[in-house]
Amino acid sequence: MAVEERRAALVDAALRVMVRDGLAAGTTRAVVAEAGMSLASFHYAFSSRDELLQEVVHRVVGREVLAATADLRPEEGLAGCLRRAAAGYLEHLEREPGHEQLMLELTLHAVRNPSLRPLATEQYRAYTAAAAGLLEQAAALTGRRWVRPVPELARLLVTLVDGATTTWLVDRDTEATRAVLDAAVELFVAGQAEPTA
Repeated sequence: MAVEERRAALVDAALRVMVRDGLAAGTTRAVVAEAGMSLASFHYAFSSRDELLQEVVHRVVGREVLAATADLRPEEGLAGCLRRAAAGYLEHLEREPGHEQLMLELTLHAVRNPSLRPLATEQYRAYTAAAAGLLEQAAALTGRRWVRPVPELARLLVTLVDGATTTWLVDRDTEATRAVLDAAVELFVAGQAEPTA
């Protein structure tokens, strides 16, 4: 098995173990057992569990971005594109709640552990980069430009989505979350974008 295939299989196995049993259960031994590989195979593919966790974060963020950007429709305008992105993300959240719960668990664990804190920093850097990419893509598709700096708006978007995600994980009220995200889009777009010159 090529190293990239081995890495992908181990990331998939880690996700299965940790979604099912929690972050603490995702030891290297549990992950290789789930993947049907030896411990030596793990160390051939990853230098440490932290590196594996970093790949888990990138995998989940990649799926979130794909879900949010799969159905953007420029003819619906900027707000319409952001509503489509919110709807795509919410569908992902309903389909993979364990992934999002794991990301929350990983964040809270990492900020308490000095050796893992860089992982939380990387996680939120990835979220913010994804949010910035979405905002830039939606603006470009609709012939708009953001008035405020995109990094500020990206951080705001991450904050809004974080809150909506955590609340949904608690109450599983999809309709209420959809309404909140729709209201957030209206507030987000109002006065923040203008036509490109």
